[in-house]
Amino acid sequence: MSAAARRITLAALAIAGSLGGAPAGAETVTVFAAASLTDAMTAVADAFTAATGARVVLSFAASSTLARQIENGAPASLYISANTAWTDRLDAAGLLAAGKRVDLLGNRLVLVAPADAAVAVAVDDDLDLAALLDGGRLAVADPDHVPAGLYAKAALQSLGLWGGAEPRLARTGDVRAALVLVARGEAPLGIVYRTDAITADRVREVGRFPADSHPPIVYPAAVVGEFDGAPADAFFRYLQGDEAGGIFAGFGFTVMVRGGSAEPN
Repeated sequence: MSAAARRITLAALAIAGSLGGAPAGAETVTVFAAASLTDAMTAVADAFTAATGARVVLSFAASSTLARQIENGAPASLYISANTAWTDRLDAAGLLAAGKRVDLLGNRLVLVAPADAAVAVAVDDDLDLAALLDGGRLAVADPDHVPAGLYAKAALQSLGLWGGAEPRLARTGDVRAALVLVARGEAPLGIVYRTDAITADRVREVGRFPADSHPPIVYPAAVVGEFDGAPADAFFRYLQGDEAGGIFAGFGFTVMVRGGSAEPN
């Protein structure tokens, strides 16, 4: 976790300490969350535990991987995806609790490079990716399955860049793995979420994709039906509150609840 992320975590714990004691019967809540939520959700979970005494177990991976695990009976109390399609799939299969789903967060898609790279570009249909890559690879989450990759593919297609980019892709299992390739200098460029670029010490944003070049990046949060009950409900409500919203915004997410949308810091 970066120094900035650690500071936000400590602030979250300070906020949580003022919220009161633990409720009767506090239990463990298991949360399956998209890899791009790693730093922010860890801070939110720590704040919730400090406030309530309830233990939160976090499992991070690609949204598609987590959804398939839930389909196969994995014991997740809540599922937080980086797009609506995988949540819709679980909902259609009757695996989510009725009425306990909310569009929680939003994000942006950015082009990143190693922190010491001397590059800054306008991401539009004139972008010369081949020249920027200079024989290297473009790190992206798998565009066939992983939300970050699906958004990246849609954006590149919208800008007329997909045909040239596809043969140069370094496909990874989730967006954090794509970020690592760029941080290590194994790929000169990558497409990740803005929130990933904010929290990474060895990577920086060098261009931002137009918001209308891909479907809106939305993170639905939902209670899994099999584990519907007080512990899951408590954390589900907490995610929609001001304290959690402040933490998410501090990590660069757009907060879509808390009585209305709020832009990130």
